[in-house]
Amino acid sequence: MSKDIKIGDVIEKVRSYHPAANVEVIRKAYEFSAKVHQGQKRASGEPYLIHPLAVASIISDLKLDEPSIVGGLLHDTVEDTLTTLDELKSIFGKEITALVDGVTKLSRTNFSSREEKQAENFRKMLGAMGKDVRVILIKLADRVHNMRTLDHMPPDKQILTAQESLDIYAPMAHRLGIAWIKTELEDLSLKYLHPEIYHQLKRNVARKKTDREKYIEEVISVIARKLESEGIEADVTGRPKHFFSIYQKMESQNLLYDQIYDLVGFRVLVDTPREAYEALGIIHSHWRPVSGRFKDYIAVPKPNMYQSLHTSVIGPYGERMEIQIRTHEMHRVAEEGIAAHWRYKEGEDFHVSDIQRYTWLRQLLEWQQNLQDPQEFLHSLKDDLFSEGLYVFTPKGDLLNFPKGSTVIDFAYRIHSDIGLHCSGARVNGQLVSLKYILRSGDTVEIITTPQQVPSRDWLKLVKTPRAKSKIRNWLKAQQRERSVALGREILESDLHRHGMDYGVLRTQGKLQVLPKELGLKDEEALLAALGYGRITARQILVKLVPPEKLEPGHKQPESSLERLFRLASGKIKHLGIRVKGIDDVLVRFALCCHPLPGEHIVGFITRGRGVTVHTVGCPTILESDPHRKIEVTWEENVQAPRPVKIEVSCVDQPGLLAGISAAITSAKANIARAQIRTFTGQKAVNTFEVMIKSSEHLKEVLQNILKVKGVYKAVRARGRTGGTPERDQAAKAEVQ
Repeated sequence: MSKDIKIGDVIEKVRSYHPAANVEVIRKAYEFSAKVHQGQKRASGEPYLIHPLAVASIISDLKLDEPSIVGGLLHDTVEDTLTTLDELKSIFGKEITALVDGVTKLSRTNFSSREEKQAENFRKMLGAMGKDVRVILIKLADRVHNMRTLDHMPPDKQILTAQESLDIYAPMAHRLGIAWIKTELEDLSLKYLHPEIYHQLKRNVARKKTDREKYIEEVISVIARKLESEGIEADVTGRPKHFFSIYQKMESQNLLYDQIYDLVGFRVLVDTPREAYEALGIIHSHWRPVSGRFKDYIAVPKPNMYQSLHTSVIGPYGERMEIQIRTHEMHRVAEEGIAAHWRYKEGEDFHVSDIQRYTWLRQLLEWQQNLQDPQEFLHSLKDDLFSEGLYVFTPKGDLLNFPKGSTVIDFAYRIHSDIGLHCSGARVNGQLVSLKYILRSGDTVEIITTPQQVPSRDWLKLVKTPRAKSKIRNWLKAQQRERSVALGREILESDLHRHGMDYGVLRTQGKLQVLPKELGLKDEEALLAALGYGRITARQILVKLVPPEKLEPGHKQPESSLERLFRLASGKIKHLGIRVKGIDDVLVRFALCCHPLPGEHIVGFITRGRGVTVHTVGCPTILESDPHRKIEVTWEENVQAPRPVKIEVSCVDQPGLLAGISAAITSAKANIARAQIRTFTGQKAVNTFEVMIKSSEHLKEVLQNILKVKGVYKAVRARGRTGGTPERDQAAKAEVQ
């Protein structure tokens, strides 16, 4: 596809929507890119220049301006060549250089994990996007071409790139209203994340192509004829739903492909909003609408400014079909989204302030600045990108948008942090409700506060918005820190007293002021907090204050409570295969909430009285904890001790299938410790297996084997406790207290 693209093709497309474009700067950027990328090859073996050309072509499909096209041609020059930003600025100017800088990944290499690097690169990109949204549009074009050519990458890179595209870039395209990029990224991600399902869907869609095309032509003819008879000119189209949307429906409703009926969507484009509503009435008079399936996004647009009428009706042959009705202008915005605002307008310049009505962008930029922890940032970013919206009113009549599932606590924090902090309840539509009340579109909400009310950890289970979550987490962490500082001081005072020393006197003499720096800490409060958390022991402080002879074994004082925490647990470290950075002898245990596997990215959490608890990076439990209590941990080499993992398999309920799944698991040399079978109406079954797994690669092999069994359409690792009990749940929760 990309081999045939020439710079002349890109220039021709730009001129088609911007006849007066400055094409010389585009040619200049092409020549510069060709020079600095000379000799570089892509993974496919093709010249690297093919990639920036393809990216520029995709940007021109979005009908963006010349600086955006030039930014696409130059987007990898700083990252992958010896070109500097200063050099670009001297040749192409400040505006284009800022666009290139925005999409350039951070060059420093001292990241503690891949997740931290990913988070900081996204943070940099979002910061640049706040100044100029064209940054993310160039990045989306870059990602589309990389996904189109992902076949040439190693399998592990394919999976990582596809997952990132599905988690971040496809939802980002959706939030920015660029429908075709969202759809393409989702389908391509499915191809690499679930290849068996993707190719099965492709075969099924191809198998019914003739019947489907006949059905589409028939429905289009009926709609067009009915509208024309009422004096409405309309463009009517129909096409199969894309693979990922079919897969989502199969997964969410436990359906097989043959059990899904609304596989075709129809679109009606008219000239005015009035005609859109008239067309809706005509269609509803001809086909019976499905109750609860009508959405009016014209009266209340989505946060990305998408406008359309959505309805589902019982069409020909009793089949359910979905119809979207909108104006031609609404359709342009639906396809191009925020990029539509960059369409060239004769004599007009685009201003960043023009996109301020995209309130989601403002909110995103606001909370991302307040989240310092990389894992929490990534987790919140994904949550926010995936959330679907609802609309509620303030007592003054202002309309606010929230993700589905939001509660009155989310509303309170949206109004003001202090209102959220002391929120004790609310009046919704004049009726008193509790903090657990889930908002519904159209609600009018008034928050009730009391000075005594403060957040609890349980609030994190109630809220949906990143703003509320980050504010609650920050408050809880501050409380933890205060308690840890007090505990650290108590421990230090007690241990100093045993050696005939006084904490207050040492402070007055200034002997404590130098200790934080020697131990790599910011100040005395950080020293006490670290002692209270268990990051350091009292002995590490005492060796700097007490004469050496008094700390010799013969003069050893009774160990403190936190020194006991770090006492050698015989055989524990070797048995678990975990190495804790900076500590040789420490009790190590695995978290009950996420059950880490060798090969997965992990993080340690210092748990008072329990040593170090190992979690997977991104585990929700660890996201709610104080980052000061995290510690770097790594797997030792060749760890092979099997660990229990819960696997959930959705399949057809038919004889012999359970035996086939069991055989698939054992063929991957994994033992089944426990199994649970649940059947549902419509020949569906969900089987849960507790399997002993050696590593993340072993788990992948087991899941792939299961997916090959005919009749299985979903096999995933079930997160959460494995073989747990309420007591275990409570223990997992206690790990972050």
